[in-house]
Amino acid sequence: MKRILISGTILTAAALACLSFRSEPQLPEISVPEGQVKELPMMNNDAFKRGEQLSFRVHYGIMDAGTATLTVTDEEKNLGGRKTFHIVGLGQSKGTFDWFFKVRDRYETYIDEKALVPWLFVRRISEGGYKCEQDYIFNHFSEKVNVGDGKVFPIEPNMQDMLSAFYQARNLDLSNAKPGQLFSLKCFVDNEIWPLQIKFIGRETVETDAGTFKCLKFRPIVQKGRVFKKEEDLNVWISDDKNHIPVKGQADILVGSIKMELQSFSGLANPVSKVN
Repeated sequence: MKRILISGTILTAAALACLSFRSEPQLPEISVPEGQVKELPMMNNDAFKRGEQLSFRVHYGIMDAGTATLTVTDEEKNLGGRKTFHIVGLGQSKGTFDWFFKVRDRYETYIDEKALVPWLFVRRISEGGYKCEQDYIFNHFSEKVNVGDGKVFPIEPNMQDMLSAFYQARNLDLSNAKPGQLFSLKCFVDNEIWPLQIKFIGRETVETDAGTFKCLKFRPIVQKGRVFKKEEDLNVWISDDKNHIPVKGQADILVGSIKMELQSFSGLANPVSKVN
């Protein structure tokens, strides 16, 4: 759980994903159990489209520590008889930081085009000698997730993985959000349901390498003591427009601070709230 809070919280709330090198995963066959066919709820998606790419610079303290990208690929794969968005999060450590803590991680998710729920989640991480490989096959018809090794867990409707949650959250209606208001999502992470809550803080203008943006500031509710000193040690800024792209993320942790800033963007679905 400690590693989830460091990388996973920023990934889900701020959309930080990382890089590994491997071939495209073989897509599973997702069956529809007899007698359990059901209609999945329709979710509007005005926030992103195929071809979107976001690039970030990652800092650890004053050190330029790495880069990350989030890409909605041009692919139109079918899983469970449904069209999906294929989203890939890539990142790697660089420079001096790469010498003593090499990061080569990759996250992928295949999200239902109409219901905005994941069908397949792929996680390949290598961080300073720690390695983890996960393949979660979701079946929203039977409300189960297969994590491999014969292990199958029940899930609730609209269950997300740690990457798909961010893309669904981008479609939340935030036009009338009030400071202090809470927004909630449920994710399946490391074989358990992880409730994610984010608190709206207010509106701010943020400067990055990609320009200056009008932003909405959020604070994910985190568990203090393990990684964070205080509950307010993680903050995320997203663009104040229909795209809701992550512009900046900052986390003060027990062993320093991590900061992510938007470096470039392309293929957005809507005009962006850039000031200059």
